[in-house]
Amino acid sequence: MHILVLNGSPKGESSITLQTVRYLKILYPQHTFSVLHVGAQIKALEKDFSPAAKAIESADLLLFSYPVYTFIAPYQLHRFIELLKTKEIPLTGKYASQITTSKHFYDVTAHRYVEDNCYDLGLKYIRGLSADMDDLTTGQGQKEARDFLEYLVWCTEHDHHEPFPAPAPAPQHKPVTVPESTDNKTGDVVILTTCTPEDEQLARMIDRFRAVCGRKTRVINLREYPFRGGCLGCFNCAVDGTCIYKDGFDRFLREDIQKAEAMVYAFSIQDHSMGAAFKLYDDRQFCNGHRTVTMGMPVGYLISGDYSREFNLQMILEGRAQVGHNFLAGTATDETEPDTAIDRMAETLCYALNHSYVPPQNFYGIGGMKIFRDLIWIMQGMMRADHKFYKAHGQYDFPQKHRGRMLAMYLVGELLANPKLKSKMGGKMTEGMLMPYTKVLEQAKKEHAQKDA
Repeated sequence: MHILVLNGSPKGESSITLQTVRYLKILYPQHTFSVLHVGAQIKALEKDFSPAAKAIESADLLLFSYPVYTFIAPYQLHRFIELLKTKEIPLTGKYASQITTSKHFYDVTAHRYVEDNCYDLGLKYIRGLSADMDDLTTGQGQKEARDFLEYLVWCTEHDHHEPFPAPAPAPQHKPVTVPESTDNKTGDVVILTTCTPEDEQLARMIDRFRAVCGRKTRVINLREYPFRGGCLGCFNCAVDGTCIYKDGFDRFLREDIQKAEAMVYAFSIQDHSMGAAFKLYDDRQFCNGHRTVTMGMPVGYLISGDYSREFNLQMILEGRAQVGHNFLAGTATDETEPDTAIDRMAETLCYALNHSYVPPQNFYGIGGMKIFRDLIWIMQGMMRADHKFYKAHGQYDFPQKHRGRMLAMYLVGELLANPKLKSKMGGKMTEGMLMPYTKVLEQAKKEHAQKDA
């Protein structure tokens, strides 16, 4: 079988993910592995896509290989997929899969992104391998890599692949109206967009939001920023947050964007994501490392497209807000009643600002931050800026610090393990569990009584 590895890492030959491919190439010489460094060579491919087209046409299976960057694939691979979709390359009947390395921070959304785009291209998709960055250095990780390739070969030999999704009726998009706006507003809500002249609907959505929002707004079009390139994963910013690029983005991000009181993202859905232009911005934010520097800031989304059908994108947007500990004020789309949706999101955003409303994180946020917490603790010697931030904000919330509670649970466990004591306790266990909450309720009653007095 001829396997074409689409290496989406900007590091090219130095990609950690690519080492798993090299390992498999050594052990399975009966298969042909060729590598196309689409991440490192993206600017060249933008000028001339013919080398990629030729390599793809000759392959039996396309193997996407990349590190997970901010919930999804790197910008460079986003851009490659954008280019691939504009070319008339015969892909029907070809198989596709993927290998990623990460610390498992939202690797599921990255895999789903590639999977959904494989379906768009008519590729027969086989579930991929999501490995830890260090897995290949362990016996278990090596076995999992071998098992994956053998499964991949078996699937192609027996024509086993994930079923193509059933087509769904497209929602009816309605036009947006723009009311008159008042100028006597205060505040600073920044609207980040990748709007193009062709995005007329999105432009109207932005104009309506600015008109109805009770706060002063300003628009930053990321397509106009002179980015020198996408994140290289070089870790030059690990110590002091300074990006290796000299295009001033790290300073622009901190002074022009993150100092706002709220943030609204406005985009048209492209390739099941916010699009490559937005991904370029997202990846370059790694100059902040893993620091949730905008925690407490409300965020909202203005989205043109079939958002109700994009379940993976929905998870990404909620996960971004949850991990950053930002209140998600809403996702206003143009699918049903866009005027109402935009107005509601604007009102909710202003409520959050007026009342400093920041609800607790759910599983998306807590689970994601625990991965980061453990990662930064181990890498504190290198990720110094992150380590300093995590210490200052109490994000090293390791369970072993709760030693008193752990000892109490051992005592309760011993009681439950004794049948006689357990029968004597009866319902007292539940009563004991409720005691702390009973105290809170009693205190609330006293405070309410004092207010009425």
